[in-house]
Amino acid sequence: MTSDESMLQVTRHGPEGHVVEVALNRPQAMNAISTAFAEQITAVTAELSADPSARAVVLTSTHERAFCVGADLKERNNFTDQQMTEQRLITQLAYTGVLNLPMPAIAVVEGFALGGGFEIALSCDLIVAGEEATVGLPEVSVGVIPGGGGTQLLTRRVGWSRAASMIFTARRLTAAQGHQLGVLDEVVPAGTAREHGLDLASTIAGNSPVGVRNAKRAMRFGSDVDLATGLQIEDSGWRATALSADRQEGIAAFVEKRAPRWPGK
Repeated sequence: MTSDESMLQVTRHGPEGHVVEVALNRPQAMNAISTAFAEQITAVTAELSADPSARAVVLTSTHERAFCVGADLKERNNFTDQQMTEQRLITQLAYTGVLNLPMPAIAVVEGFALGGGFEIALSCDLIVAGEEATVGLPEVSVGVIPGGGGTQLLTRRVGWSRAASMIFTARRLTAAQGHQLGVLDEVVPAGTAREHGLDLASTIAGNSPVGVRNAKRAMRFGSDVDLATGLQIEDSGWRATALSADRQEGIAAFVEKRAPRWPGK
């Protein structure tokens, strides 16, 4: 999806294109999430989920001052209750599409990431932010609640009380505050977050794709179960990886003192 009509710009990085950058590209609305925008996110994440050559995904923005400011409230202004409900089903698919990417996903935040925009970032595994970024979930200040996973993902990321403070007050956090609270994983000089995000993705993409995907799956599905069940999930991932061609190649490369050529199967 690289046409002028696209609200997403997809770019492959690296000699084999294993790092995929997905840039939010609706600058006239500071990447506010309209119905059409949500549909494009769903389509692109579905394509990437089915692509075994994609080893890491980096979500960025073409707008210098915003990652994404959340839902398109101008579009919603005259919605009926039925239209709100219908759009809800569409936007849920978009957030779920990001959350369920089988490979690691990194959000790169420069400027504002608010409401649904911050929920897109929370749906990723890691968040790298420029030091001038501003994040928050202000939904209760406009008569709704975070509905893109925010109440669940933020609570799992930072704990009940910190998430409650952010969501109930609708307050915004600076990058420094977000990093201190554990909302953001890494804060870097303004304007360099994309570079740092792509470097991080490149490091991830250099590792076994089978191993990384199975590690993510074990972490995701094992995080909200009891320890014994979580260890069973981990064991399943270990077996799937240890019996793969990637394990054979990884050991051979180590013994031969060379870079691995991952089969990825």
